[in-house]
Amino acid sequence: MSLRIDRSLPDVLVLRLDRPAQRNAINRDMVEALLAAFATVRERAVVLGSTDPSAFCAGADLTLADSERAAVSDLLYELYARMIGLDAPIVVAVGGHAVGGGAQLALAGDLRIGTPATRMRFVGPGHGLAVGAWGLPSLIGRGRGLDLCLTMRPVDATEAMAIGLLDRVVDDADTAAMALATTLAGLDPAAVRRVKTLVRDASGLAGALAQEQAGNRAAWSGSTAGLRTGTRER
Repeated sequence: MSLRIDRSLPDVLVLRLDRPAQRNAINRDMVEALLAAFATVRERAVVLGSTDPSAFCAGADLTLADSERAAVSDLLYELYARMIGLDAPIVVAVGGHAVGGGAQLALAGDLRIGTPATRMRFVGPGHGLAVGAWGLPSLIGRGRGLDLCLTMRPVDATEAMAIGLLDRVVDDADTAAMALATTLAGLDPAAVRRVKTLVRDASGLAGALAQEQAGNRAAWSGSTAGLRTGTRER
């Protein structure tokens, strides 16, 4: 399995991506496991992290066939929608690199904790896609959102913290994420749900997410022609 599920903490569900040899590059098995996990959350808070503290997620797996990669992309957008619509708060432990679809997984969470080694990159327009434009403006503002989406440049932990892309930077993101999630799990769940709903609706996240997905589906076959060979993409 490419996802570790841990329910040892009271009222906290801990999910860890587990394809370390591929830097947690996303394949169908991983995204379907995440969809299933987020469909059955009964806990009051969720942590999303990695079994490898040096790498969060390298994005969609470039070794997949084009049609499979396009299908994984659609499943990822279904997953992002499920995450932003979840009543329970999601704390993402972003240790190491988060690229493309991996950066969007972090974006779909509610709070993001990084380490000094965290690097985030929203890769998209270079191969005909919009990546992260649905969620970045609500976090970091219109101009910065355009900057990160259009330049596709990597953002280190110091800058990510300064602009609001990360909420905390610590040496051990996994431990800090579990501690924060435990605190959040102790709050009144109805109040937490109202806060999440208000913030999501005020930001227009659901509509923007659907618009980004529709445009990418119409424009992209899953081909990575012209991209550097490897396991990193969106």
